[in-house]
This record gives sequence, structure tokens and C-alpha cells, in this order.
Amino acid sequence: MAGRGPTGPRSTEYAWLITGPLALIAIVCMTVVGLVAPQPFGEWSLALPLLVAMVGAGLPVLNFTVRRQSLGVTLTEIPLILAFYLVEPLTVVVIYTVASAVTHLRHRFGATKFWFNVGRAAAGSSLAVLVLQALPPVHGVEPATWLKLFLAASMVNLLSIASVAGVHTLLQGWQAGRGALRQSMSALLAAMINIVIGMIVLILIATTWWSLLLLLGALLAALALVYRAYAQFFRQHRTLTDMYGLSRAVSESGEYGTLPDALLGRVRALMQAEYATLWLPAQGRHPEVLLTARNDAPGLLDFAKTPAALRERARDEGRTVAVGRGLTTDGDLRAPLSSHQVKDVIILPLRSGQAVIGTLEVANRLGDSNHFVRTDVPLLETVAAHAAVALENSRLVDRLRHDASHDTLTRLPNRRRITGALEEAVKIRAPGEVVALLLFDVDRLRQVNESLGHAAGDKVLVEVADRLRSCAPSSALVGRAGGDEFLVTLRLESAEAAMELAAQLREQIRDEMVFDALTLDVDTAVGVAVHPDHGSDAASLLQRVDLAATAAKSVPGSVQLFSPTLESRSMRRLGLAGDLRRALDNGELEVYFQPKVTLRDRRLVGVECLARWEHPAHGTVAPEDFVAVAEHTGQLGRFTEFVLREGLRRSRDWTHAGQPLSVAVNLSARTLTDQHFPAHVKELLDEYGVPPQRLTLEIKEAGVLDGTDRPIPTLRRLGDLGVRLSVDDFGTGDSSLAQLRRLPVHEVKVDRSFVQGMATDPGDLAIVNAVVTLSQQFGLAVVAEGVESELTLELLQDIGCEIGQGFLFSRPLPYERLEAWFGAQVDPETISPGELPRLRVVP
Repeated sequence: MAGRGPTGPRSTEYAWLITGPLALIAIVCMTVVGLVAPQPFGEWSLALPLLVAMVGAGLPVLNFTVRRQSLGVTLTEIPLILAFYLVEPLTVVVIYTVASAVTHLRHRFGATKFWFNVGRAAAGSSLAVLVLQALPPVHGVEPATWLKLFLAASMVNLLSIASVAGVHTLLQGWQAGRGALRQSMSALLAAMINIVIGMIVLILIATTWWSLLLLLGALLAALALVYRAYAQFFRQHRTLTDMYGLSRAVSESGEYGTLPDALLGRVRALMQAEYATLWLPAQGRHPEVLLTARNDAPGLLDFAKTPAALRERARDEGRTVAVGRGLTTDGDLRAPLSSHQVKDVIILPLRSGQAVIGTLEVANRLGDSNHFVRTDVPLLETVAAHAAVALENSRLVDRLRHDASHDTLTRLPNRRRITGALEEAVKIRAPGEVVALLLFDVDRLRQVNESLGHAAGDKVLVEVADRLRSCAPSSALVGRAGGDEFLVTLRLESAEAAMELAAQLREQIRDEMVFDALTLDVDTAVGVAVHPDHGSDAASLLQRVDLAATAAKSVPGSVQLFSPTLESRSMRRLGLAGDLRRALDNGELEVYFQPKVTLRDRRLVGVECLARWEHPAHGTVAPEDFVAVAEHTGQLGRFTEFVLREGLRRSRDWTHAGQPLSVAVNLSARTLTDQHFPAHVKELLDEYGVPPQRLTLEIKEAGVLDGTDRPIPTLRRLGDLGVRLSVDDFGTGDSSLAQLRRLPVHEVKVDRSFVQGMATDPGDLAIVNAVVTLSQQFGLAVVAEGVESELTLELLQDIGCEIGQGFLFSRPLPYERLEAWFGAQVDPETISPGELPRLRVVP
């Protein structure tokens, strides 16, 4: 709850602390007057008319509201001047006090306020007559008499103002007391005018009593009209001023969250209400709003004085609901109103077009004798219309600001929002902690989009977002960086804690995702970077966590912490883009050849073409680096054509030399998306005159079996040409041999990691054995990569593997060294037309 300070307003019962001294003043003054006045009582024949005149003059004409109280300005000074002159002192006190009691009984004030006003009247009048007794006696209606009567009447008003300010100060603080004094200046001016008018009336009736006819007929009617016109002018001026202040405050409030503060306080002041309430039901991401401004609270309160039944009727029926004296639209709601101790209320629906978006409510008109009237409804309707437009505009601006910093699909903060939060976290990092940034890259989302449609891909992203949001610590900020990437940032104790959290979140994401009748297994690669170890600002951390995630993709389902070697490699790749283009132009790339040998009789069946690049500045560039550069810079087609041409050219030359060897060329998975590639291969085969069966195209397992049918048309067109197709690095992915049956492939290459470990690891041996056995049953040839020892060779022979390649036979060699190797390793006696050359010895 906002708005109430450490000490709230005191109960009105504390007003007795002022009423008591006032009564004491009245008693003391009356006692003194009774002792010193020659005739304290007398002239009772005039007392009754003066009493009636005072009661009639006590009806409020102008009302000034101070905090929760209203200050009424009446015409009682006129008959009071007459009473001071015409009747005895204590008679004045009696009729003035009785008139005050009758007037306040009519307004049905509470006991505390009633006795305060009666005590105020008694104390003021008794002090006034004491002042008159202290002054020289009055003789005739002359200037000296005017001054004495003016002083006496002024004492009544000054004591009244002082007592009102005192009770406000006692109940609501010194600010309320000061406000009462400031507001009383207008009342004091009106009282001075009434005193002057009273003296004029006294002069007239002292001259002749017939002047009462003129006074009662013309002057009093004129005074009533003047006062009424002044009251109306004052009220209109205040309303226009308050409406201008309200409109300006609402316009300057700007943000949606500050609008209720600017609106409710001014609505409460404009309507002179004790409570002003704004209610907005929950809408979209906006929660329900119920805020109330109370005149004695500096802030807003989170409750409403208005009964809920009235609010619901105004909302459901879309009309104004008003309940109170002289202003009631729904009489059946008086009971809930009285049970909530509310005397009157006006509730207006806030509209946006035809829809009701909330309500604006005012309750309890300030002043016990004041109530809401019919003219208040149009005024509040004007305010409500303006407030509804301002609220809708503020919500629209808030929605646009929210959308600018959040992802529309997952409703998570976007990269821009994460970047801002990361910048703030870096600035205020505490000693002994790190700011961790985790990047989750969803695997195979493209395959889901292509196989099942983008709607399924969106469901996967939403599910990943929900799991991250629910599993991440409450202190973490989870966002979507874009595409299939999600970011999590939070403070942790160390980089090790960040790695542990990343692994835990990844395991949560890996649980099966069920969409209708479909079950998907979704995995992620996770990159981790921390401040201050890996960057001093948000931009560098985002760049480096992206590098870590990219590195994690090379090992499916891994979690990778950033290291400087990743950045140097990335920067190196970036610099290689232009160098690769020049290398292709200048023929700086070279093709090496690694022999492929039958394991049973050790005959040379072909070679694998492997590109090599000796950079003039960087030295030897790893194939995976410059192949990745070629893929991302649009040079892949040109690079693949270079290797194909070199391999086919050498195959043609070997055939002419009587050594018909096949060549194998590695393809990127991206090449299979090129629908013109099969036709280009046919052109090259025709150009070099190489039979299609002597060309083997090797595609990594992940490129052939990517979960979609996208590569199948290209593979079938290549198979129709007669080109042999091979699945490279088999076993490193999640596919099975059964999946290969639907593809036009001819060969399976077992990954070197299994072959090299089969001599020492029974599990690797079992895997290779299973691959060889099943492949042969499916009619597929098997090539074992990484044959480096005689023991491995013997094991492969025992399980029936047909072909192998590896350092046991030869490393990849340039063409000239390969020719020398041929001369040294191939047995010339085995070279005969139509047969493959046999190796003389296996080193």
C-alpha cells in the first residue's frame, strides 16, 4: 500500500481538545460580562426576530473545502451587528449560540463536529461582547460606534478562523492547518463585506424602521443574487483551472505506470471527493489495476472504498452508476453503500470504442453537508473520456515499447533487451562473482521446419523457451537471440558454476517434446562466456559466447566454455575469405591423394582426393577451416569444381597409363541443395572422359541423413548418372543403416574413431563388426578409415571388411609423391590389363 506516512490522520474525536478550551473561553467571558455589565440580559422582544434572522442567514452560500472539511461562508454577520447594538451582551451570546446549534442540527453533523461549531459560536460571541464591554459605551450610530461594532464582529470571525485552523492542525497536521488559514482569507473578506452591510442596515433602521421593508424586499434579494453569482463564478473558475491542470498532468505523465498518479489526485480535488478510484481489469500482459487517491494520503492506495457490486454493474451495463442524496440511479444499491460507510458515489465506465476498459469512481463528497449533484456527472464524464483516451494511448505506447524489446513468438526478451540487461549487470558486478552468459543453439531446427513445416518449428521454439524459463533460476534473465538461439544471463560464483548450470538446463531441454501424435527429441549446443574473464562489455561477451556455441556444434550436445583459441581461429577464418578467393584464382590450392586398398588381397582400388592449402602467412590451413570459409562466402561451388577437375584429370591420366583407379571426392551437405550440381558433374565426366563408376562422391552422415528428404532428389540424380555415393564418417551421428536403405548409396565409410579404437576397446570392435555385417547384408561396400596398425588390419580382415585406408598404407600425398609411391609399393608383376595393381609390401 502506498501513500500513508508513518503517522496517519487522527480520529475526529481529538477535536474535543479544541472544543473544550472554546467552551472554557465562553464560560469565562460570559462570567466576566455578567459581572461588569449593568444589565447583561434584556430586550427579549427583539431577541426572537434576531434569532430567526440569524438562523435564516446561517444557510451556507459559499463553500470552501479544506482537506476533508468544508468552510462555509454565511450572512450571519449582518444580524450579529444588529444584535450587538440592539440587545444586551449575554442575550447576544444566547441567540447567536442557539442559532448556530439550530443551523448545524439541520445539517445533521456528527456530535463531535456539532459541539465544536456550537462551542466556536459561543466562544466567539462571548469574547466579542467582552470586547464591547471593555470599550467606551456606545452612543448613537456614529463612526466611533462603527469601529466598536467592527472590532466586536471581527473577534467572532478571528476566533472562528483560529479554532478551525487549530482543529485541522490537530487532526491532519500543520500543512492542513496552513491550508485552512489560506482558504479562510476569502471567507474573511466576505465577512468584512457582511459587517459593512450590517452597519448600513443598522444606520437605516436607526433612522426609520420602515427601511426594513426595503431591506427585506430589495437589498437581501440583491445580496442573495450577488452571492450566488459569485459562488457560481468561483466554482466555474476553479473547475476550469482544475481541468486544465488535469489535462496537462495526464499529457505529461507519458508512461502508463505514472498515469494513475497524475490522474487520480486531480480527479479527487476536482470533484471535491474523499476518494477517487481507477479500476482496470487484467488485459493481455497487463495485470488488474485498482488504485485509490485519498485526500489525506500523499500517494495511492491499493484498495477501493466503492462497493464491488456498484463497479460490476457499471462495467456490465456500460452506464453511469450514482448513489447518494438527490442523485440516485440505482436505489437497490443504497444498502451496500451504507454498509461500506459511503454516503455517495459516482461510477463511470471508461470506454475504448464500444468496449468498457475500466471504471473511474469518486466517493464521499467532502463536507458533511455536501453531496454530489447532477451537474457533477457531466463534469466527471468529461474527465472519464479524457482519461480513457490517455490510458489507451499509454497502453499502446507501453505495448510498442514492450514489443520492441521482446520476441513476438516466445514473448521472451529479445537480443536488444538482453544486451541492455547485460550491460547493466557488467557495470554493477560485485567482487567474487561473475556475470554468466549462456547461449543455447537448438539442433536440427531447420530439418523440423522443412519436414513438418514452420508451425512445428515454432512449437519447438516455444517449448524450448518455456522449459528454459521454468528451469532457469529466478535471478536469471532468459531471452531469445533470434532464429534457433536462446540466451540466459545471471550472476554466479564462477565459470565452473556457469558450466554446471548450462549442462543442467541442456538436460531439461532434451526431454521428449510431444506435439499431437508426434514425439521429437530436441538437443542443443551450449556456449558459455563469463565477465570479467571473457569480456568487459556486453558486445564482446555476446560475440564470444556465439563462438563458444559454434564450437559446441562440432560435438553434438556439448557445452563449450569460451577460450581465446576459439576467437583466434574465428578471426583467422574471417581473414581467410579474401585469401581463399585469390588462392583459387592463382592455383595455390593443391589436391593430395590417399590410397584406398582392399584388405584381403591388398590391391589398390582408388584414391581419395583431399584439398590442401599452404598459406604464405599462416602456413598450413586446416581443411575444416577453409571449407567452412568457402561455405559461408559463396565459394563452395568453385572450390568443389576445383577438386573434382583435379581428381578426374588424374583418373584419366592413370587410365591412359594402364592404371584405372577410381577417385573419391568429398562433398559438403550444402552442395546437395544445388539442383544444378548433377548436371555439372555429368559435364565434367564427359569433358575428361572418365566413366561415372570411377567417381565416388563422399557426403558426411549428417549431410545425407539430416532428418529430411531434401538431399534425396540430388542423390538420386547423381546415382542415375552412375556415380558411386558414399556415406562418410558413419557412426558419429544418430542415424542407422536401416535409414540408408531408402537412399541410393553404395558405400559406407566407418569413422576413424571406431577403427583406431577397435584393437583396445571391445565396444568399438563390436560397432565396426555390426556396421560391416549389416552393410554387407544390405549390399553396401564398407571402407574402414584410420587403419594404422597391423593388428587393426588383421581384425578388419577377420570381420570381413573389404577396403581400408590409413597411415598403414600411406598418408595423403601430392601427385608427384604418389607416383613415386606407386613405383615403390605396387608390384609391377601384378599390373595387367583389366586388373587392379597389388601392393608389394605394406610398410
